[in-house]
Amino acid sequence: MLVGYFPQWGLYSDTPYTVKALVESRGAAMLDQINYAQGFVKDGRCSVADPNADMYHPFDAASSVSGVTDPADAQLKGYFGQLLELKRLYPKLKVLISLEGRAADFAADARPEQRVAFVASCVNLFLRGNVAPGVSALGLFDGIDVDWEFPGGADAANFVPLLEEFRKQMDAVRPGLLLNVALGPSPKPYGTDLARLAGLVDQAGLMTYDFNGPWSRTTGLIAPLVSASPDDDSVERSVTAWKAAGMPPQKLLIGLPFYGYGWREVATENHGYGQDGRPIRGDRPYRFIHSMIPREPLAGDGTSATVVYRDPLSQAPWLFDGSSFWTYEDPVSIESKASYAEQQQLGGFMVWELSGDTADATLLKAAHGALTQTPGSGAVRKSLDSTARP
Repeated sequence: MLVGYFPQWGLYSDTPYTVKALVESRGAAMLDQINYAQGFVKDGRCSVADPNADMYHPFDAASSVSGVTDPADAQLKGYFGQLLELKRLYPKLKVLISLEGRAADFAADARPEQRVAFVASCVNLFLRGNVAPGVSALGLFDGIDVDWEFPGGADAANFVPLLEEFRKQMDAVRPGLLLNVALGPSPKPYGTDLARLAGLVDQAGLMTYDFNGPWSRTTGLIAPLVSASPDDDSVERSVTAWKAAGMPPQKLLIGLPFYGYGWREVATENHGYGQDGRPIRGDRPYRFIHSMIPREPLAGDGTSATVVYRDPLSQAPWLFDGSSFWTYEDPVSIESKASYAEQQQLGGFMVWELSGDTADATLLKAAHGALTQTPGSGAVRKSLDSTARP
């Protein structure tokens, strides 16, 4: 499986992100599923998070999937309308609504006295398609992705019962609707009844990224496959923990970040890796980082201002120019993760999020190619046998 999150907020980027961009890059043909981010969880019910982006924004002929301007009197426009057009082009493509919101709102809605009504509101809105008075999106969504970050303490006891209620009401609408969850790298916050969780969901997208970032002054890798230190997080440790907790491997999706983090004023030792620096606030899309990757190995004077380095243990890349350090995902690290996924018989990849890619879908093509070519285990086995860094 290759699953990608589509960002609702992409409409407001300097260059608005469109569903048509997925068609033009051929990304839509490579995806098995789109998780549309986002539907809101708030005030005891589900709601449309951004009515303008979701339902009312008109797309002109140049930006519409159909190549036709949305009629002014069209019942449904916005991204919802565009995704329906996309499904007509790719009938096998699944689209799920990703439910997102504050942990406190999820916690309140998962309580026994609120749970049934809350789930009913989500099912009515997104699966029955009653998105607004007189506006229907019936047939758009093939299921629900629950992104509760994160249940903990007493709230963890309500996580599985909430999913059971979703499963019950969704099956009553139509058998075969997908119930997915986005899960943190560790199963610890989710309580102890994880075998029931595994039996309820169709997919579990692991948020195997943000292992290092600008909340720390020390540079590190955003999503390493493996790590030599027992104190460092990695994709391998996350997958191992969830399998040990009872999640079937075929339901697990490795999360791929289509963004990266940076630091400035980084010391030059070890090519900037593991050094103190000044964190750059926020993330940057891969397309931004990609623009800095040197196309030629050497500059005219025999040196290269920016160099791609790679951790042979995790196959993860970083950029360093003697001062600025960037950690990100690239086609090589994706191929290694695909090989690992094959070895472990995992379900595939989950991408956060699609608009971070280049216009020609560099990372998405790498992920699709690596999964469909069933890569061998040589690259990963070699990396696991090595501990040296350049």
